[in-house]
Amino acid sequence: MNDSDPAALERWAEVAHVAALFAVDPVGTAGVSLRSLAGGARERWLALLRDLLPAAAPLRRVPLHIGDERLLGGLDLAATLQAGRPVAQRGVLAEADGGVVLLAMAERLGVAGAARLAAVLDTQVVAMEREGLARRLPARLGIVALDESMDADERVPSALLDRLAFHVALDAASARNEALAAGRWRRDDVLAARELLPQVEADDDTVQALCAAALALGIASLRAPVLALRVARAAAALDGRRTVSEGDAALAARLVLAPRATQLPATSPPEQDEAAATEAPPPPEPAEAADGDAEASSEQQDGDADDRPADLDELVLEAARAALPPGLLAALALGQAARLRAKGAGRAGALQQSGLRGRPVGARRGEPRTGARLNVIETLRAAAPWQRLRQASPGGGGARIQVRREDFHVTRFTQRSETTTIFAVDASGSAALHRLAEAKGAVELLLADCYVRRDNVAVLAFRGKTAELLLPPTRSLVRAKRSLAGLPGGGGTPLAAGIDAALALAEAVRRRGETPVVVLLTDGRANIARDGEPGRTRAGEDALAAARQLQAAGVTALLLDTSPQPQATARQLAAQMGAAYLPLPHAGAAELSQAVRLATAPTAPR
Repeated sequence: MNDSDPAALERWAEVAHVAALFAVDPVGTAGVSLRSLAGGARERWLALLRDLLPAAAPLRRVPLHIGDERLLGGLDLAATLQAGRPVAQRGVLAEADGGVVLLAMAERLGVAGAARLAAVLDTQVVAMEREGLARRLPARLGIVALDESMDADERVPSALLDRLAFHVALDAASARNEALAAGRWRRDDVLAARELLPQVEADDDTVQALCAAALALGIASLRAPVLALRVARAAAALDGRRTVSEGDAALAARLVLAPRATQLPATSPPEQDEAAATEAPPPPEPAEAADGDAEASSEQQDGDADDRPADLDELVLEAARAALPPGLLAALALGQAARLRAKGAGRAGALQQSGLRGRPVGARRGEPRTGARLNVIETLRAAAPWQRLRQASPGGGGARIQVRREDFHVTRFTQRSETTTIFAVDASGSAALHRLAEAKGAVELLLADCYVRRDNVAVLAFRGKTAELLLPPTRSLVRAKRSLAGLPGGGGTPLAAGIDAALALAEAVRRRGETPVVVLLTDGRANIARDGEPGRTRAGEDALAAARQLQAAGVTALLLDTSPQPQATARQLAAQMGAAYLPLPHAGAAELSQAVRLATAPTAPR
């Protein structure tokens, strides 16, 4: 890509515009999610942001595993030991008041860290209440979340992402023309825009248009149109205007609403457009008196005024529609199924507390005799405020620092649990061999990622009157191929038995400390009851009862409808299971594997 490539130039101009808008109102827009690997493109964008921010604005970098005492503030251990009384120190967030925080490796941020940052963004205050200290410090700041994720399994927690106005994806090519695009704004322009921003106003039509666009794009969060309005006001201030224009609203829709879209906006039917275009205009009216002309002119102006809000709605929506990334429709078709999982379902790869291994996530009061690791720093922090009293107490001794049993703190660790994907395959009927072949191919594709994803895979088939475990949970590709070499098929459809077997295996997996995910391949038409007797009515009732038991157990599930046409029975079964429903009448192994990855990807808690 050469330096005169219009697409690259336009892309960098847009991300440079984002930097300028964020610099104008970092508190109102809350921040930027910058998805980019470490490298030249990201460093150039950050350098551009530093050049646009006021010289006195603090810029603080927050590492991933920062402790609460450094993030929020806490006890200054050295000063406390020297003074013999609690001495507080400010955290990074309080130090960044009036500036920007750079959050490194934001895609690996934990739930607790995201909640703390979200609270600061909401209140603009750091509440430090720990270790005998209680202080509230101002923290009016914006956040740049550096997202280095490579796939859907890693993402910035939605609780934080929802609060950041801008979601930007950088690539190496988009940074090659920064010298041509970054010269549009200077620090003086940003300072002037900051002074003008409180005077910028937006009319009701603009607010309505942004809300309508968010609704059309399927954005459920109410923060999105609010952030879009703030971005529109910042754009007007950056342009030296006191009123938000249609162009400002369209820009805000493109930068804020489009990246959040969960559905494609509906378009008007072409038949109606053609009918409106071919409709003959009414014949001209005869000449009337001058007062009649004036009255007609007044009515026409009123009619034009009535049409403006609709035109603005369409303008804003078209701007957002044009900014939708390519391939969104295909991604939404599968991603929607992942979002439809029941609220009570477990998450694939859920985090588990551990005392000996994993990622450190703080400390708790406790003794190391149980095998936990003593946290020396936190133990000293707990002991520091009591040193003067302990030295003065009888039997205090001559020790300079006295540590007692109640001061002991041990380190808490967390590790991601392994995930076991259980394929429950309907092996009945004439198409059984074809469906089993699809499951076999999908298992082999998923096993290729097992060492990275820590996934196990199991396969059970149900046919005749019972369900049979064909492949116990395993990561071994050789064992999987050997176990799946000969797959039987044919007979009745004991759907309830298949769901019961999947639930029993899921509970066994859960008892081992792993996270089960059930993938059910069926058309939903059961004809064998739980007791092995034929009969569609009772078999269907038993299947729905088994599905409700699976949902009550809180097992994440995905139902793939394998019939030639989507079946209402399969959709109803998925609803009773609390499972995502995805019709895949002619899915191959690759499509099946992709659907499973999307449906079982870890969902960031809100």
